[in-house]
Amino acid sequence: MDNKLIVTAAPHITSVDSTQKIMQRVCIALVPTLIASVIIFGINSLILTAVTVAACVIFEYLYCKLVGREVAISDFSAVVTGMLLAFNLPATLPWWMAVVGAFIAIVIVKQLFGGLGYNFANPAIVGRIALAMGFASRMSTYGFPADATSTATPLASSEGIDYVTLLLGNHGGVLGETCALTLLLGGLYLIATKVISPTIPVTYLATVAVLSLVSGRDPIYQLLSGGLMLGAFFMATDYVTSPTTTKGKIVFGLGLGVITCAIRFLGTMNEGVSFAILLMNLLVPYIEILTRQDRLGIAKTKKKEGAAK
Repeated sequence: MDNKLIVTAAPHITSVDSTQKIMQRVCIALVPTLIASVIIFGINSLILTAVTVAACVIFEYLYCKLVGREVAISDFSAVVTGMLLAFNLPATLPWWMAVVGAFIAIVIVKQLFGGLGYNFANPAIVGRIALAMGFASRMSTYGFPADATSTATPLASSEGIDYVTLLLGNHGGVLGETCALTLLLGGLYLIATKVISPTIPVTYLATVAVLSLVSGRDPIYQLLSGGLMLGAFFMATDYVTSPTTTKGKIVFGLGLGVITCAIRFLGTMNEGVSFAILLMNLLVPYIEILTRQDRLGIAKTKKKEGAAK
């Protein structure tokens, strides 16, 4: 009689999805925004994206070869990092600066900490912040459409921009913060295909909307401006640097919203999404501890009764 009891090591539940398939879906979700950026800013948007993607893949390949680690560029994680980094850059940025950002993202943030699954923060976010700190002037020099309705990014402009312009992206900014419509469509695609959970983006966006309303600002304007849509759907939901529990994701989203609004409304910078995500990435290990689920089969410890009893 065959043994009906089979004991194997975890995990016991498997999925047909692989890292490669998940990353490919993220790339597909980013394609509409890439097309929009080319329409808005010109062919240099496509070239800049190609440069960052190629640099990320090459740096990952060379580093893995150098240290004798298995080369995993086929999982498309480096491609996603390259696309996200490009979407955080202005179309006018010199290509060599984009390569520097790719080196920081892949080698310093990702590979030096052990590769995919071990990075402490989203690599593209850190690459973007490093470039903003090191090349502030070039990172704030945006390309503008010929028929743009504003000569500044919405958050930096003293004059309001109508909602249609914000949705379609006919204004200045980095590649991935202009066309809110394509970012929203890409985010919905990721949710529909179960690549990401809606908990973090919904909590993040709702927090920003509520705080904007409370502070007397237009919540729709704040939601459609800057890198909020890109950050909420594509960067804050990174598997490695976001909480795994539902409670943790809610706390994570709330923290993102509070920090973003604090920087936007009280700070000297127009945008706060990148720093909000980086700061919350650093807090994820503590959020995981505080919101972790009880282990199955383990009884909860009872509080000791008082000495008087």
